[in-house]
Amino acid sequence: MADPTVVVDNLHVVYRVYGAGGNKGTAATSLMRLVRRQKRASIREVHAIRGISFVVNHGDVVGVIGRNGSGKSTLLRAIAGLLPAEEGGAVYTSGQAALLGVNAALLDDLTGERNVVLGCLAMGMAPAEVKARYRQIVDFSGVGNFIDLPMRAYSTGMAQRLRFAIAAAKSHEILMIDEALATGDASFRTKSHDRIKQLREEAGTVFLVAHNLGEIEQSCTRVIWMEAGQILRDSDDVPGVIDEYLAATGGEPRERERARL
Repeated sequence: MADPTVVVDNLHVVYRVYGAGGNKGTAATSLMRLVRRQKRASIREVHAIRGISFVVNHGDVVGVIGRNGSGKSTLLRAIAGLLPAEEGGAVYTSGQAALLGVNAALLDDLTGERNVVLGCLAMGMAPAEVKARYRQIVDFSGVGNFIDLPMRAYSTGMAQRLRFAIAAAKSHEILMIDEALATGDASFRTKSHDRIKQLREEAGTVFLVAHNLGEIEQSCTRVIWMEAGQILRDSDDVPGVIDEYLAATGGEPRERERARL
């Protein structure tokens, strides 16, 4: 029998943008509305995920594809518990779901060293484990002596490499990878690709979002094609769905995508 690890049930995710239509809704404008007894700033709702449902089992490697703005990253953030589901929908997981990406928040005013420690603790690592893995994380990132400097002194590439090194320091039961393969220069991409492959082998369930469709085809046992916050296709015929997606979006033939790997 299948062993479900992720159940997405009628999931809706809505972003609420306050002050739409030119009224930014700052503290000053809010105070003036109170003084003048005006109505509060307008609220615009963006329905990013629209009632999707699916079940993922232990051992599945699920590729999530779609155009920019289709809801891929929002879906992963919802599964990771970083975005709330609207009333009536829910996400259930058998363990902690970890989102591995290059957009993890680091604090510019703290040194790289402090960011490594705080980032590892936030992932649930014990202080002793953080201490044991600290040098490995720094060496993997390649930031060298910059580790003792505030993050604001880092280049964009250095900050991305450190983010990835922190996020990849721990194995996870449910691992979600959001565009992490695009991190850093060619040498670091090769190293990060190898680490992601290792993490996939250690994890029970993996979600992968990547614009490189060759990576999806090579790595995934199932693919979910999203469009406008909904699932267009959900199939274990990964090459077939990729062909359909490329035909619909005017993308390159899959053979050219493979050649990039």
